[in-house]
Amino acid sequence: MNAAPPSYPSHPSYPWNRQQPGPMPHHRYRPHHERVRVPVGERSWPSARIERAPLWVPVDLRDGNQALAEPMDTGRKRRFFDLLVAMGFKEIEVGYPSASRTDFDFVRHLTALVADGGVPDEVTPVVFTPARRDLIDRTFESIAGLPRAVVHLYIPTSPVWREVVLGRDRAEVYAVAADAAAHMARLADARPDADIRFQFAPETFNLTEPDYVLEVCDGLTELWDASPDRPVTHNLPATVEIATPNVYADQIEYMHKHLARRDAVILSVHPHNDRGTGVACAELAVLAGAQRVEGCLFGNGERTGNVDLVTLALNLYAQGVDPMVDLSDIDAVRETVEYCNRLPVHPRHPYGGDLVYTAFSGTHQDAIGKGLARHTATAAALGVAPGEAPWEVPYLPIDPADVGRTYEAVIRVNSQSGKGGVAYLLETHHGLDLPRRLRPAFSAVVQEVTDASGREATPKELYELFDTEYLAPGRDGDVGLAAWTTHQESPDTHHRFACTLRTDARTGDHEGTGNGPLSAFVDALAGAGITVDVVDFAQHAVGGGQSAEAVAYAECRIGGETFWGAGRDTSVLTASVHAVLAAVNRSAAR
Repeated sequence: MNAAPPSYPSHPSYPWNRQQPGPMPHHRYRPHHERVRVPVGERSWPSARIERAPLWVPVDLRDGNQALAEPMDTGRKRRFFDLLVAMGFKEIEVGYPSASRTDFDFVRHLTALVADGGVPDEVTPVVFTPARRDLIDRTFESIAGLPRAVVHLYIPTSPVWREVVLGRDRAEVYAVAADAAAHMARLADARPDADIRFQFAPETFNLTEPDYVLEVCDGLTELWDASPDRPVTHNLPATVEIATPNVYADQIEYMHKHLARRDAVILSVHPHNDRGTGVACAELAVLAGAQRVEGCLFGNGERTGNVDLVTLALNLYAQGVDPMVDLSDIDAVRETVEYCNRLPVHPRHPYGGDLVYTAFSGTHQDAIGKGLARHTATAAALGVAPGEAPWEVPYLPIDPADVGRTYEAVIRVNSQSGKGGVAYLLETHHGLDLPRRLRPAFSAVVQEVTDASGREATPKELYELFDTEYLAPGRDGDVGLAAWTTHQESPDTHHRFACTLRTDARTGDHEGTGNGPLSAFVDALAGAGITVDVVDFAQHAVGGGQSAEAVAYAECRIGGETFWGAGRDTSVLTASVHAVLAAVNRSAAR
């Protein structure tokens, strides 16, 4: 039953109220429901949940490879294959042996590796073949010597492909597929020493009449005499996306509920990404009954690519489901994929791009910084390592450390950044814990610089900017100390601060008293005609052992305005004095 169409506001600016059509010839295209009718009964998939990972099958060495401007040679294919094995994939499509000498030679190369353990016992190679006897013969020739393999047979089945590409009707296409399947069975029977299983893909499944796909698949299931201990795989591709993902889910659920010998069939999907919804199609297909998903790492493939197995696996991981593949060093995975494919992974690619765990926005940085601090505190309270504590940090769906990333790149600073990000970087890289009231002031300084440069500021540049703005005035300003001492005669008496103070071109001796050495210094400044009121003060240690230093921050009211200064020294008192001097000199520079 179709939902009632929504009502729209009548404001003339909205496009649906235009009287004239838009400039693009949309009338040339038919909606999916006019191209293929999907019988929809009572849907089960909307209320289902994914609680275990499907069987992931990477097709980078076949489908991904055939989409490359420069296909992989044997060396690159071997490096990619070794990566896939190390990641834990149990079925790997290794090539299209009848399509090229390179693919054939690589399958033979794998055969030679079996004795040395290069193809582990738990890994099954998959080879791809069209429905032609001579090409099937070539495919079986390539796997001679492999102890186990899946032979993947395909033929286009949709009306447009039947009519335009094959020039055959439904019965004729079925006859070709059945003849090819029977030939495969005979060749497999001739190799009783090997575990050879069968896979069938009705190419353009999502554009094919569902009753016809069911007829072909059930016919091959029976021909191959599939059983639970020797199942057949039916791989149902969205060869070219034509509809929203829910339509694909309906198609998969129809097959799931109607396939014969269902306990002897592994229901597989192979989504492409023409509409940008390959991941959603795969996830909804698994909800609808799919047990196996074919795709490529980072979504390489024809046109807009195959579905991305990395995104799919880590989407499950982010839901607390074991993805059953190892992505704990995602940068190493990406490096290998980029080398083998000679294609870069986009910096915004989910989970694996350079910038996906990076925040430039000030509000995001502040939330992440607070979230990381609370995560550390939560782990300590639970008595577990941070890597074992429950993860709830704003804007970060997973802990970057789980995929081998460090926190160094999580927050970066440009003209869009705020006080939280600047403070976070200074603390994590340089140990400076800026007082909260100082953060907005320094953030404004940073923004002025990044606005002018048009680029981000590195942590090193941030520290240099902080040094120039807040530390250097206490060391090198017009008001300085040529010499100074402080003492307290007894615990019950005031502190005394005696100094030789340089102001502009004059140098003089001054003395002050106070409850502490810093207040005594402020009193000495007053004697020199410099009135300072310390509004706020903070200090902390940086480093440890013999290299430990103190950093002090002073917020001072001078001449009716407030100025911050900072000092850094091995002596807490010296750092504090420099902080006040820095505020004084910054006020004089205004």
